[in-house]
Amino acid sequence: MLVRTGHTVLTWGITLVLFLHDTELRQWEEQGELFLPLTFLLLVLGSLLLYLAVSLMDPGYVATQAQPQDVLHNWDPVAPEEDEPKEEQTAMVPQAIPLRRCRYCLVLQPLRARHCRECRRCVRRYDHHCPWMENCVGERNHPLFVAYLALQLVVLLWGLCLAWSGLQFFRPWGLWLRSTGLLFTTFLLLSFFALVVGLLLASHLYLVARNTTTWEFISSHRIAYLRQRTSNPFDRGPTRNLAHFFCGWPSGPWETLWAGEEEGGSSQVV
Repeated sequence: MLVRTGHTVLTWGITLVLFLHDTELRQWEEQGELFLPLTFLLLVLGSLLLYLAVSLMDPGYVATQAQPQDVLHNWDPVAPEEDEPKEEQTAMVPQAIPLRRCRYCLVLQPLRARHCRECRRCVRRYDHHCPWMENCVGERNHPLFVAYLALQLVVLLWGLCLAWSGLQFFRPWGLWLRSTGLLFTTFLLLSFFALVVGLLLASHLYLVARNTTTWEFISSHRIAYLRQRTSNPFDRGPTRNLAHFFCGWPSGPWETLWAGEEEGGSSQVV
């Protein structure tokens, strides 16, 4: 809750600084050209609403009362991590995909799910826990998370240009710092945030195009359904991966892809 409040205050605080100083934003407003200022405000509001949506929504928690037959079609294990207790393998489904019961939640984990210690729940298609969001990024909110990064980057870059337009360097430096120090600090903050968000967006688009998650990408050598594979069993090509991620097409359970890749590899060996 504290981080969300801080994000909201920081967002509107930076916007207010851009309006109060002699930037293009203020000049447009004084000249009666309200289209661009209103557009900027709408983008800021949209990015804030997306942030709150991703932060507050269910990321794809595994139902705590789920039974094996309820999730059989969407199932798979994770190798025990070195810093976490081992989990019990409880059953086997067709295509020799072992099931797991989470030691913390006591639920059977679907394929690509993982337990989050911060949320204390298992999350479907777990990507990572985002401290800035105060929430996990998983199956349900990952597309919105990427959309938020894209919109936030647009707002940050536009805000960066607006802040630069109001910076007028002159001497003595003490007088300049007193008159434009707050705007200059805003410019530095926007530069830093734009760099971080840009790198995050690029990395997530790369992972989505490969149909993998941050957790799988970093810990593939420790994940049972990935560590014995030479390639990603869920990768159907960038176009189909992106279409499935953003539009849900083509649909289908993850273990179908996993088992299909397994059978393909076995046939090649034979």
